[in-house]
Amino acid sequence: MTKARAQAHDCLRSPAVSYAAVRQYQSASNSVLFDDTSPHQLTAKLFDGALSRLATARGAMACGETPSKLRAMSGALAIIEHLRACLDMQAGGAISRNLDALYDYMLRRLVHANATNDAAAVDEVAGLLRPLADAWERIGTSR
Repeated sequence: MTKARAQAHDCLRSPAVSYAAVRQYQSASNSVLFDDTSPHQLTAKLFDGALSRLATARGAMACGETPSKLRAMSGALAIIEHLRACLDMQAGGAISRNLDALYDYMLRRLVHANATNDAAAVDEVAGLLRPLADAWERIGTSR
């Protein structure tokens, strides 16, 4: 295992960071994570979990269900923050720096959306996250 992959694996397995993010995904999913799940698969699940929570938050906003919106937004924020925290800024170079800036922007837009019930901001973040999730999925199938 390369050093960068080992760091990514450790980050995804880190009880301090990933447990909360993975727990967010598991709480709304019937999916079970096994010890032999690869870091790539865990990351794909995090993307799916974030997109699912954004859809839930969007629906809760439309129905005026504040507690559901808050839970969903909290989960999406935690997952995106985790994705950001796992970036390897040294090995990833410009790609990591660009993703860091994009995740930061997403987080700020979601805080705004949460505070103001701005469904368009939630849609914007989902629109930014979806291509990343799709690209991540394609990386997994090309291996």
